[in-house]
Amino acid sequence: MRRTMTVGVLALVIGSAAGLATTSLVAGQAAPAAGPQGGPPGAPPGAPRGGGGFIPPGGGPEEGLNTKPANAPNQKPAVAGQTRAPERKANVAFDVVTVAEGLVSPWGLAFLPDGRMLVTEKPGQLRIVTADGKLSPPVSGLPMVDARTQGGLLDVALDPAFQKNRLIYWSYSEPHGDAGNNTAVARGTLVDGAAPKVENVQVIYHQVPTFKQENAQLHFGSRLVFGRDGTLFITQGERSDTEGRMQAQKLNVLLGKVARINPDGSIPKDNPFVGKEGVRPEIWSFGHRNVQAAALNPATGELWEVEHGTRGGDEVNISRKGKDYGWPTIAYGIEYAGGQITGGIQQQAGMEQPIYYWDPNIAPSGMAFYTGALFPAWRNSLFIGGLASTNLVRLTLDGDKVVGEERLLQDLKPTRERIRDVRQGPEGALYLLTDNAKGRVLKLVPKK
Repeated sequence: MRRTMTVGVLALVIGSAAGLATTSLVAGQAAPAAGPQGGPPGAPPGAPRGGGGFIPPGGGPEEGLNTKPANAPNQKPAVAGQTRAPERKANVAFDVVTVAEGLVSPWGLAFLPDGRMLVTEKPGQLRIVTADGKLSPPVSGLPMVDARTQGGLLDVALDPAFQKNRLIYWSYSEPHGDAGNNTAVARGTLVDGAAPKVENVQVIYHQVPTFKQENAQLHFGSRLVFGRDGTLFITQGERSDTEGRMQAQKLNVLLGKVARINPDGSIPKDNPFVGKEGVRPEIWSFGHRNVQAAALNPATGELWEVEHGTRGGDEVNISRKGKDYGWPTIAYGIEYAGGQITGGIQQQAGMEQPIYYWDPNIAPSGMAFYTGALFPAWRNSLFIGGLASTNLVRLTLDGDKVVGEERLLQDLKPTRERIRDVRQGPEGALYLLTDNAKGRVLKLVPKK
């Protein structure tokens, strides 16, 4: 096994194969609460940094649904049903199968055409995982990553023409030495075999500016989603500190933006700000905080994304061409240390409202629209991983509206885990990554 040096981290990844362990669960059962976790250096006690690995004040595990008071109880939603949707249980009985374990903080998952999985590990490794849980050696040829705090190797995606060109794409925190770091996207040709590797690696996207401030370990995003037209959406964060968050509103930088590029890194001619002086042509939408979940709505082809709030204000948005999603001018919730965010307003003309938000937080990461045949009662649901809430959130949709919510895996055995990614498998099972030092690939299948 090869040792991979990352900036600030020397990780020797454990690559053990796992037997398939099965736990039977029924949606809606209660579970014991998870224990507290520690935050990064310099953070307020218990304060989150958009999925940094610890429970936010006024968030974290809860029993049932919406059992905790809001952090900002006096804030009113812009429209009815925008938060705290009624509980809608599908009453689906399912088994939880452990497909693989021994992954170190797995972050992103993509299915190969033969049913095997590409799984990223945050310290900088990419693995191929078979259906029976065997882990490949680390895929060689990837660039170095800055794996401090929230940084590292993040999402992974296959080119729409993968079966012909063998191209894969990955997002990561790109180190620049003393200059800082940024979110970047690279692509390369996957060469399969006993010692898998990527060749002809090209970095096709660099978030600008390079970020060096105190919180240069935070808010990288970043999910990769191919649109129906073959363009690539890249979700990003605004890098967390006060200066960075304000840049989410500035169109000459890429912090706090959803970018859209062609697969070779060039700019689509129909991007909203192409040809406008002083504006980055990569921008698709702006005013985002830290987007760690994204997927195409199969009914409409639109990009849906979920982003982290502070204490309250985790949001579900539909990222639309040229639109401003408000951060940090408008926001639900309060600051980590208490007090209002910016001017303390939640609505403003010209800024988009989330279609749904949570207060307290779930700390969202990873999402999938379910279209499979294995679970008819779940069809057309939106599933979102909960890091702080340590559960799987299922939203019932009516068009673009959230009309119901259900919390699953509150009784996960042997203990509740942070859910980092959610994907539908080719056979219709639901696959999850659990974010810890002995990370697992879990599969939800109908109860036998």
